[in-house]
Amino acid sequence: PLYIEGLWVTIQLVFLSLMLGFIIALPIALLATSSYPWIRLFPKAYIYFFRGTPLLVQMFLIYHGMGQFEFVRESVVWIVFKEAYWCALIAFALNTAGYTAEILRGTIEQTPFGEIEAAHASGMSKSILYRRIILPGTFRRALPAYGNEAIFMLHGSALAGVVTIVDLFGAAKIVNSRHFVPFESFITAGFFYLCLTFIIIYFFKKLEFHWNAHLRHRKV
Repeated sequence: PLYIEGLWVTIQLVFLSLMLGFIIALPIALLATSSYPWIRLFPKAYIYFFRGTPLLVQMFLIYHGMGQFEFVRESVVWIVFKEAYWCALIAFALNTAGYTAEILRGTIEQTPFGEIEAAHASGMSKSILYRRIILPGTFRRALPAYGNEAIFMLHGSALAGVVTIVDLFGAAKIVNSRHFVPFESFITAGFFYLCLTFIIIYFFKKLEFHWNAHLRHRKV
């Protein structure tokens, strides 16, 4: 039962962090591809910080660091920052947003210039150009790299056990402390992580198969 509880917490953390991270990453990626250098400054700095520092450090800054500020402890946001679960979720979401933004930025810039020229020639506005041409192609090209990021986020979520959250890794630590069976406790957690990884791989393979259907050879 402890592993099942930890599995559910891990799934929650990974799913919510990926969802929130993607919502944060999309506007950052769009700003990072701006033609104005002063607009690119913040998104580039955000991407550089969260890709350049360890996830554990980021989580400790949020979980332990925010509590040292008196104005935070006396504000309404302390309801969030005093809970390990929400601190871990915020850290995971911000971290994966940095990596996802860089993936999207790269795939946006890979949009074939001929497609953009054709869209301009047909009279598309900039918003329609992004909605119909740039973003659909960006998401298709980003799928393989984003699938890897989802797997990395799953593996990184094991750090939640460091801040007292009973996820899969936290459950394994508790079992080991109770019964002194490190091999059995952690190999069981590893098995669950392996199963979740296969599910993520299968999901993204299905998405690639569906979204890239127009690239497959069809019989006449």
